[in-house]
Amino acid sequence: MGLQQIIFLLLLGITAYLAFKRYGAVKRNIFLGQEEDISDNKGQRWKNVFLVALGQKKMFKRFIPAILHFFIYAAFLLTQIELIEIILDGLTGNHRMFASSLGGFYTFLISFIEILSVLAFVATLIFLWRRNMLKLPRFHKAEMNGWPKLDGNLILYGEILLLIGIFTMNGADSLLQSIDPQHFPATGNLAVSSWLGPALFGGLEVSTLHFLERAGWWLHLLVILGFIYYLPISKHLHIFLAFPNVYFAKLRSRGEMENMPVIMKEVKSMMGLIPETEADASEELPEFGAKDIFDLSWKNILDAYTCTECGRCTSVCPANLTGKKLSPRKIMMDIRDRAEEVGKIIDSDSEKTKDNFDDGKSLFDYITKEEIHACTACNACVEACPVMIDPLEPILKLRRYEILTESAGPAEWVPMFTAIENTGSVWQVPDARDKWAQEFNANLEEEKQ
Repeated sequence: MGLQQIIFLLLLGITAYLAFKRYGAVKRNIFLGQEEDISDNKGQRWKNVFLVALGQKKMFKRFIPAILHFFIYAAFLLTQIELIEIILDGLTGNHRMFASSLGGFYTFLISFIEILSVLAFVATLIFLWRRNMLKLPRFHKAEMNGWPKLDGNLILYGEILLLIGIFTMNGADSLLQSIDPQHFPATGNLAVSSWLGPALFGGLEVSTLHFLERAGWWLHLLVILGFIYYLPISKHLHIFLAFPNVYFAKLRSRGEMENMPVIMKEVKSMMGLIPETEADASEELPEFGAKDIFDLSWKNILDAYTCTECGRCTSVCPANLTGKKLSPRKIMMDIRDRAEEVGKIIDSDSEKTKDNFDDGKSLFDYITKEEIHACTACNACVEACPVMIDPLEPILKLRRYEILTESAGPAEWVPMFTAIENTGSVWQVPDARDKWAQEFNANLEEEKQ
């Protein structure tokens, strides 16, 4: 076994171990939430996965960025074929294992990957320009300062390094095939490298070509390994999580809110729709809504980890557009940050668990009541999300906790709650809600007589 194979195996093993711990922590954090059974209508769920997660259906509501994103997305998917070959080459000490067995199809496949890679390179430069020079408003909201902005740029820089590695490796390889065919199998005329290689590296010494080919190979590999380790702390975790998130997305009408049976029973009893005996007042009412991530469902936290931070939700939010503090994207980022904070504390203190955790903080230390009050529950954010995240649901849960558990809320809402409790109507009127019906029935009786 050569030195290169030993180094390769060590790097692969270290990356696998560290990545296993990081992805395991993400999984643990997601399941800090409440259990929720989502097992209905599997056919529709798989259809959503193929159309929305794989097919990028909702992305194409904004055509130009969708096309650019598709170039990067398609290049990422197909480049994994070349990555599999690189890994196998690294494990066995061979070079381009698939070339001899696939023949002309190998030439077509690598050429197609190269064309997509060029398109991805162009898209990457445009995205860097849009983020940093064009200054689109949705990329420059308050929640995007600091790490989120750096994160968005780092992945684009990484994409450029990846493409440099690919074309350096393939370009030098295309020249070495004619010089040392025994160690560099023929790949045929590749769409880009067959002319880019001679244009960049023609006339260089053989030893230099060997160095460039290996440098490109290692650069490609190291960027991929770094990417695997980096993903769990990046918004680009959606590359993996978009698929399960879309599968488990809510299928019921967007306007339908989650029912609370205990509250429903109390309201029906108050309005005389059910006998008072069915509403057992002796039962201790539970806490309603959500105060912390433990009160959200695991799907709410999965939504937060899947968030791409693209800001499409915030860009269509009527509250945000009218200058209010609410940003649906920030809500999801705050939930993820709180889950990360809780997870790190649990990791550092073996006595703390999901069931006994208490650090004196909650989601309300991240999300202000002003934000959740501003939401109109219009579902614009839900409709806009390209990976079917539902920012509205945690907002409603936080608001329910404030109103139903803390008996608090905006001062202008209190008269409405009082009126509903006293008269069954949102309006503060002295008459009973059904007085008109009583008068109507009385008039009918008079007419009969």
